[in-house]
Amino acid sequence: MKFFDLESPLMQVLNKVADLMILNLLTVFCCIPIITIGASMTAMHYVALKMARNEECYIARDFFKSFKLNFKQGTAIWLIELFIILILAGDFLIMSRTEMSFGSTIKVILTVIAFLALFTFMFVFPVLAKFENTVMRTLKNAFFIGVLQFPKTIAMMVLAVLPVGVFLLFPQITPIVFLFGLTAPAWLSAKMYSGYFRKLEEQITAANAPAEGEKPEEGEDERIFRDELDESLIENTIPAEQERGGITADK
Repeated sequence: MKFFDLESPLMQVLNKVADLMILNLLTVFCCIPIITIGASMTAMHYVALKMARNEECYIARDFFKSFKLNFKQGTAIWLIELFIILILAGDFLIMSRTEMSFGSTIKVILTVIAFLALFTFMFVFPVLAKFENTVMRTLKNAFFIGVLQFPKTIAMMVLAVLPVGVFLLFPQITPIVFLFGLTAPAWLSAKMYSGYFRKLEEQITAANAPAEGEKPEEGEDERIFRDELDESLIENTIPAEQERGGITADK
């Protein structure tokens, strides 16, 4: 029956669901050592973006390829992220439990810092998965993209915390959260930022194109782009957005 053909819509949906489940299990198990969370999340976003673009993808092979390639930087970024989370959590805990009076200005400042950190965290691992750079420049670029993609960044935040909310409200569906709680939000988020990333990739590819007569380096991964990127974000992306009367890139 055509209904069960490999190319039928039903089979494509089932294949996507199975891929997301396998990717989620790989990510969860590779996050267990805690120190590997950064590399695991980077690898997950690398595969999720390929799935969102319907590119040829081998879940386990591509996951561990990105995991290995980005292990050092992913770990460094994760430790920075964890440090910031602990500092902010400690500050808010002190303010909520101490009898000392804190001015509203300090609370507002901490809240703003927390939101800016969240904006950066939403994009830092997707940026690391797709663009090669230094740790600090990766963080900087993630911050710029998070601000420029503001409405979508908020939507990504909602998607990220949605599985936790579902788990707390409906604990009986814990198995579903365990199988799709990380990768389903990552895949949906990749659907949202894929077009914006593609524009950046095209800019970088054009800027780094070999001159006439030069041969491109062999053995390069065409999905890993090398550039300082923040100049492209500031000089090229912002004016284009302003011309359209907003700061969010069209997909």
